[in-house]
Amino acid sequence: MDLRSLLHHAADVAADYRASLPDRPVQAPVDEETLLARFGGPLPRTGTPPERVVADLVAAAEGGLMSTAGPRYFGFVVGGALPAATAADVLAAGWDQAPFNAALSPAGVAAERAAGRWLLELLGLPATATVGMVTGAQAGNTVGLAAGRHRVLRDAGWDVERDGLQGAPRVRIVAGEERHATIDRAARLLGLGAAAIRPVAAARNGAVDLADLGRVLAAEPGAPTILCLQAGNVNTGACDDLRTAVALGCEHGAWVHVDGAFGLWAAAAPGRAHLVEGAELADSWSCDGHKWLNVPYDCGFAICAHPDVHVAAMNYAASYLTGSGGPVPMPGDLVPESSRRARGFAVWAALRELGAEGMAELVERCCRLAARFAEGLAARGLEIANEVVLNQVLVGFGSDDRTDAVIAAVQRDGTCWMGGTTWRGRRYMRIAVSNAATTEADVDRSVEAVVRAVALI
Repeated sequence: MDLRSLLHHAADVAADYRASLPDRPVQAPVDEETLLARFGGPLPRTGTPPERVVADLVAAAEGGLMSTAGPRYFGFVVGGALPAATAADVLAAGWDQAPFNAALSPAGVAAERAAGRWLLELLGLPATATVGMVTGAQAGNTVGLAAGRHRVLRDAGWDVERDGLQGAPRVRIVAGEERHATIDRAARLLGLGAAAIRPVAAARNGAVDLADLGRVLAAEPGAPTILCLQAGNVNTGACDDLRTAVALGCEHGAWVHVDGAFGLWAAAAPGRAHLVEGAELADSWSCDGHKWLNVPYDCGFAICAHPDVHVAAMNYAASYLTGSGGPVPMPGDLVPESSRRARGFAVWAALRELGAEGMAELVERCCRLAARFAEGLAARGLEIANEVVLNQVLVGFGSDDRTDAVIAAVQRDGTCWMGGTTWRGRRYMRIAVSNAATTEADVDRSVEAVVRAVALI
C-alpha cells in the first residue's frame, strides 16, 4: 500500500470513528490490562509493512478509546474538534511543519500570526500583544509566570535569565485559594517554589475575595509580586472581578497574569463578556484552544501584553538558527519548545469555520446547556451546589461516598461521562459543557442517565 492509500485508509477509520460518536458508549469498555497486552509484547526485531502497522494499531485501540470528542463527554473541560480544525490537523501532520521560524515554515508562521491576531480580537485583548501557541494551560501559565518573573526581578535590579535565582530577591505569587493546580506546578518549574504562593480567600462562588486580596498584597510592601487571577473557576466557572483585582495588583507593582483556560472565552460572547471585563488590563493571559474553541489536542495560548518581556523570558540564540533574531518575534521566541507541530493551522481553520458570531453562539449555547443540566437535575430533587454562570455545574448526592458511587454508576452506564471533584470539603459530580456538538437532547439523555444511576445507589 502506498502512502496515499495508507493516509486515505487512516482518514476513513478516523471519520468512521467520529461518525459513531453520537451513539457510541462514552466510557471505554476495555480495561487497561487488556489494552496493554494488545499493545505490548517484545520489541519487533524486524520491520513491519506500514499497512499492517496501521491495521494492528486500529485493532489494539478498539474498545479503549474514550468518546471525549463526542457530545456527551462532560468530564474535565474538554471540547470536541470542529470539522475544519480536524481536517487542518490532518494536513498539519501530512505537511510536517515545525513553525519555529520562517526559515523552517513560512506558512506555519503566517498561520499562527494571523490566528493570533484573530484571537486577540475575539478575547478583547490588546492588539499589540504577542501570542505563543503551546500545549495547554500548564504551558500557558508557565510562560505567563516566566514573563512575570523576568519583569518583577528586572524591576528589582536582577537579571534572572543571566544570574538565575540564587541570591535573587524573593518573588511572591499571590493567587486565590481555589486557583488551578497548574499555577503551583508553574511555580515549581520556574524555581520559585510552592512556598512562594500567598493564598487569597475565595468568596462564596469561588472568585477571589477582594478585601482579602488587598490585605495579602499589602502584607509585604515592595516585594517582587506576581498576581495570578482566574477567569473561570475550575469547579464553579466563577470569574474574579478582574477590573478591580487588576487595579489592586497594579497599585502594588505586581505583574498580573490571568489564567483563563476556558473562562476567558466568555469575552467572545456579548452576553457573557461582562464576566471577564477588565481582563484586557492584565499583563499576561493563558487560554486553551482544545476547550471552547474545539480544536484537536493539544493546543493552548500564552499571551503577553509586553512583547519585549515575553521574548526576553522565552527566546534563545544559537549560531545555526537561521531566520531568528530579527525585529519581529518568531513563534519560537514565545514558547518553551523549538520543535513542535504547527498548531496554527487548526486554530486558523477553527476560527474561519466559526467566525466571531459562531464563536459567540458556541459559548452562549454551552452556557445555556449547562443551565439546562442544573435545572433538569434540580427538578429531580438533586442538589446544585454552585451558581451556574458559565459552563460548569456541581451536583451533590448527599454523602461523599454516595456521590462517588453515583459518578461511578453514570460512567459505567455509558450514556455520558462526568468526573468528580472536591469543593469546600465536599465531593460533587462536576459537569463541564464545552463541546460544539452537544445538543439539548444530549443534555436531557444525560440527565436521565444520572437519575437512573441515583436509583441504583
